[in-house]
Amino acid sequence: MKAVAAGVPSLAPFFDEGSGLGHDADIRSQSAPGSLQQGDAPGLYGGTRQPTICDVEKLRRFLTDPANHPKARAWASALGITTDRIPDYLDRLTPVLLRHDTLVRNHDYKKEKAVPFNSLLQAGIAILVDEQGLPAVKCSCGNPLRPFEGDTSRISVKFEDGNKKWRGYDRSSVVAVRPAARPLEQLALVDVGEPDRGIERPVGTTGKDDSTFDTRERRAVPNLAGTTFGQASRRLTDRGLAAAYDGPGLPPDDAEVMASDPPAGTELRFGTYVTLSVAGGTSGGATTPATSAPVPTTPPPDPASSQPASPGQSPSTSAPPPSSAGPSGSSGAPSSSPPAASTPPAATSSAPPATSSAPPATSSAPEVSSSPPPSPPPPPPEPSSAPATSSAPATSAPAPVTTEPATTTPVTTEPASTSPTATT
Repeated sequence: MKAVAAGVPSLAPFFDEGSGLGHDADIRSQSAPGSLQQGDAPGLYGGTRQPTICDVEKLRRFLTDPANHPKARAWASALGITTDRIPDYLDRLTPVLLRHDTLVRNHDYKKEKAVPFNSLLQAGIAILVDEQGLPAVKCSCGNPLRPFEGDTSRISVKFEDGNKKWRGYDRSSVVAVRPAARPLEQLALVDVGEPDRGIERPVGTTGKDDSTFDTRERRAVPNLAGTTFGQASRRLTDRGLAAAYDGPGLPPDDAEVMASDPPAGTELRFGTYVTLSVAGGTSGGATTPATSAPVPTTPPPDPASSQPASPGQSPSTSAPPPSSAGPSGSSGAPSSSPPAASTPPAATSSAPPATSSAPPATSSAPEVSSSPPPSPPPPPPEPSSAPATSSAPATSAPAPVTTEPATTTPVTTEPASTSPTATT
C-alpha cells in the first residue's frame, strides 16, 4: 500500500503534473465511524467555490488527441471503457477534494500500459468522482482510480518517494468508498475554507452551476424503525444526515432497522451521523443480530473495492450502500440531498445520542410425546366443531419509504488546516 501525499508528484504519471491539470489543498483528514463509506455519504467530499481544482477540458483534449492514443487506450482500459467513450465519461465526472485519507486502486503508466497498485490518498487531494460518488481520476496527474477491495483493517502503508507521513495521519481512520445505491444528481460538498457553507454541485459540472447553503441548519432524525437498512440510509441522506453502523462491514440492504441513535425527532446539524441498529437480512453480508451503538461525533470513513469496474460500464448500480458519515457539532459533513431550510442556523453541536436496541423475538414450540399408549385406545371422542387457530405471531412488513432522486447535500467539516492551498 503506497502512500500518496497531497502536492507530491507521481513517479510514473499518465500526464505531466506541471501542466496544471489539477491542484491539491492543504487540509487535515476527518475521522468517521466505520471504514466503508457510500459515495453519497454526507461529508465525504469537500470543495471550494473557485473552479480551478481540476481542468477537465484540458484532460479531454489530451485524451482525444490522436498523438496520445496509447495513453488514452491504457487510461480507458483501467476504467473499463473504450476510447470512443472517453468524452461522454468525462462529461459525467465531478471535481471534489478528499476530506478523508482514502484507499483506492491507483494506476501508473508504464510501457504503454496502466499498472494498478493499491494506494492511500491523503485528504486534500483533488479528484474526479463518477455518478455514484466513486473516485475516478486523480486530477494533478490524470491517473485513473478504481475502488479499493481489500480489508481496510489489514493494510500496511509505505511512506516513501517523497511521500512522508503527513500531519494527522491515523491508520485506524482511513476510508474506502462504495458506490451509492443510485446515480446522483448533485453532490453536496463542504467548503473547505468556510465549513459553515455548503456547496451543492450538479454532477458533471465544475463549479459554474454551484449553489450554496448553510450547513448549520438543523434537521430532525426521521422515524426509521421497521424500514430496511437501505431505505433508512437513503432517507437520512436525503435529509442531509449520515447513516452509520457499529460493525466491521455494512449490513445487508434488506436488514430491518430496529432503532436509531440519536432517536427519531432529534435535531442535528447537517452531516451528523445517525447509528442504526439492525437485525436479519439476506441481500448480501452476514445476518446480524440487533445492535446499537452511540453515534460518533466525528466525520465518516468507508471501504471500497479495488478492482476496475466491469468493461463498458460507468458507475456500478448494484453495490450495497456503505455507511455514510459527517461531522457533528461545529463541523458538518456533506450528504447527497438538499439541506432542510425550515430552521434558523445554529452553531451548537448535535444533541447527545440516545441508545436503544430491540432484541429479536424468539419462540419455541411445545414438545409432543410420540410414545404409543400402553393399552388399546378408548373409543374416539365426538368430533369437535371448534375452529383451528394459529399460534404464529403476526408480522408487520417494513413501512415503505419513498425516496427522492439522489442528490448530495453538502456537509461541512472544518478542515484541520486553516489555509487551504488549492481550490475545487
